[in-house]
Amino acid sequence: MYYENDREKEIIKYLPLVEKVVNGLTIKRSEYDRGDLYNIGVIGLMDALEKFDKTKKVPFEGYAYIRIKGTIIDEVRKTAPVSRTRLTRLNEYYRAKENLEKSLMRTPSELEICEELEINEKQLSKIHETVHQLASVSLEKAMFSDDGNETELINFLEDKQVNDTEDILTDKERQALLSVHIDKLSQREQIILNMYYVDELSLKHIAYVFDISVPRVSQIHGKIILKLRESMRREYDD
Repeated sequence: MYYENDREKEIIKYLPLVEKVVNGLTIKRSEYDRGDLYNIGVIGLMDALEKFDKTKKVPFEGYAYIRIKGTIIDEVRKTAPVSRTRLTRLNEYYRAKENLEKSLMRTPSELEICEELEINEKQLSKIHETVHQLASVSLEKAMFSDDGNETELINFLEDKQVNDTEDILTDKERQALLSVHIDKLSQREQIILNMYYVDELSLKHIAYVFDISVPRVSQIHGKIILKLRESMRREYDD
C-alpha cells in the first residue's frame, strides 16, 4: 500500500507506459478519442500499482502493461455494439416499415412505426443508436460493405435488390451515388456526417458543437444513416 504522495509519484513515473499502451491500440469506436483511452489507461495503472505483488518477482512494467491494456479493452467491450437482441429489433423495424409502406402506400411516420412495433419513443431511439453503432466506420463502408469479417450496417439491411445492385458498383460510382443522396440531406445532417466521417471528430466534440448530449448525437447519426438508405432504396425501386 502506498502513501498518497508516493502513489502520485509512482503514477507520474509510469504515465509514459500508459501512453505506450494507448499508442499501440487501434480502437474503432468513435465514442473514444485518444484522451478517453489515456484516462481509462491511468485507471488501469492505478489498479496495477495497488495490486502488484513484488514477491512474485515479475517486472512491474510487464505486469502494468497487461493491466493497463486489459482495463482499456474491458471498458470498450463493456460499451461495445451490438447485441443479437438489438440486431433482431433493428430487423423488426425494417420489416414493420416495409409492411406499413405497402399498406399505407407512403413512407410511414416514426409514430406509426412505433405503434406497429408496440414500442415507445425511447425504444425507437435505441434502434437509432444501434444503426449508429453499426455505422461507426467509413460512411462508404457503412452503406456498401459486405465484408463478412466485420459487423457493418449493410449486413443487417434486408433488401436483396439493393445488395445485388451494390455488387456491380465501382468505388467511384459508390462515391458519386453517396454524394448525390448526401446533397439531399439538410445542412445540419450534412455537417454532422462531415464532422463524423471526414473530420473524424468524436461524438463528444460533435455534441459540444451542437450543444446536445452524446446519446442524442448517436441517435441523430443513426437517423441520418436510415434516411440515406431509404433515399437510395427509393432510387433503386424506381
